[in-house]
Amino acid sequence: MLFLPRRAENLQRGFALFITTITFALSLGLWFGFDNGQSGYQFGERFSWIPSLGINYLLGIDGVSLLLILLTTLLMPICILASWDPIKTKVKEYYFSFLLLEAAMIGVFAALDLFLFYVFWEGVLIPMYLLIGIWGGKNRLYAAIKFFLYTLVGSLLMLIAILYLYFNYSGGGTFDLVNILELAKQHPIPPTVQLWLFAAFSLAFAIKVPMFPFHTWLPDAHTEAPTAGSIILAGVLLKMGTYGFFRFSLPLFSSATDAFMPYIVILAIIGIIYGALVAMVQTDVKRLVAYSSVSHLGFVMLGMFALNHQGLSGSVLQMVNHGLSTGALFLLVGVIYERRHTRDIEAFGGIAAIMPVYSTIFLIVTMSSIGLPILNGFVGEFLILNGAMQANWPWAAWAATGVILSAIYMLWMVQRMFFGPVKHEENKALADINWKELAAVIPVLVFIVWIGVYPDTFLKVLDLPVEKILAARGGIHLQTLLLK
Repeated sequence: MLFLPRRAENLQRGFALFITTITFALSLGLWFGFDNGQSGYQFGERFSWIPSLGINYLLGIDGVSLLLILLTTLLMPICILASWDPIKTKVKEYYFSFLLLEAAMIGVFAALDLFLFYVFWEGVLIPMYLLIGIWGGKNRLYAAIKFFLYTLVGSLLMLIAILYLYFNYSGGGTFDLVNILELAKQHPIPPTVQLWLFAAFSLAFAIKVPMFPFHTWLPDAHTEAPTAGSIILAGVLLKMGTYGFFRFSLPLFSSATDAFMPYIVILAIIGIIYGALVAMVQTDVKRLVAYSSVSHLGFVMLGMFALNHQGLSGSVLQMVNHGLSTGALFLLVGVIYERRHTRDIEAFGGIAAIMPVYSTIFLIVTMSSIGLPILNGFVGEFLILNGAMQANWPWAAWAATGVILSAIYMLWMVQRMFFGPVKHEENKALADINWKELAAVIPVLVFIVWIGVYPDTFLKVLDLPVEKILAARGGIHLQTLLLK
């Protein structure tokens, strides 16, 4: 990208679309070559990087990594299409940042060396900081710096915890996650030490999710980011936090997980209800969708810390569902913003008669977000609530209020924007969705319906990773204990 002529902006756009599309096509090879019956990591790569410190370029994936990598590679061409017309300054640098971001995100989901994971984890910050800080809205620098500082502080504590594991649970010889897990089984980490290590890892992950009360950077980042930045932030970056809990916190620190479980569940339920209530009073539609992410990711955390098969499977599937539904919502908000240059809900009204195709698609995605049966959101929420019910029925009861509140704020927003009389003259001349915008949103609609109608396609790859987590924790015993 950097070697392309600066003035050839359409060439730069086309090149970015070509590269991201090819990357998605190549990633499909992972799906078709993946063996659901193999419990270990697949497609492994190992190269010695810094031998004196035992640092390797070590990659491998399981079913969880597979789904999140495919989500990443699917959303990237959509982001490029969403940027085609809106981005008119520093086009080369913009697409370079996006391609760098994609490389770092895939690295996070594939890295099995803790040092390499940390490099990719921090590598995501730089291009995202640039995307918000250069191509964002009027308060972009405030939002970018806030995003950067929040994430960096948590990450530094995680680095300290990684170094502790390296010196105490690998003999100072390796950052290999699989080896550290094996050594920790042979020489269990003392419960008190686990508490500190779990806290250090989980703070970094909780900020990235973001869990309540670490969520305050998210609405600003979403509101100020360009449309494609919001898509990838909601679609993939937030999943790095939930993925971190699944990949590191749960298997490495089982006794600390048990100790922290009730507190994380309480924060998750607060996030579900708080995010929904705050979303309900928003006047900016993009900010409304941002706060809905706080609520929906509370469901992901609740399912994960139910610590049973249905809760964990639903949690991972809901990561994908949220990426698709909320990514599509941000895309559609960007479409209307490019026409009206406002995101104020009251600036619209009655546009279903003016933009029927756009309005239909928006309504389908909205129904997906609130969990309508036969669409993807229902499957994830059903599994999570089922898992929470098995663990502790009051958790499910409180979380279910979030489903009701979600329907209220999303449908109220749709009513005010799309139905009733056309209140503003400017809206009467709005053009309906065009072919580039359709090309960006249709792949997401396909997966929204596919997961809703036949979720087993995606759930079957999660069975072994989930069973592995539960087996390492004495899954059946723990579920029985939680039921009591």
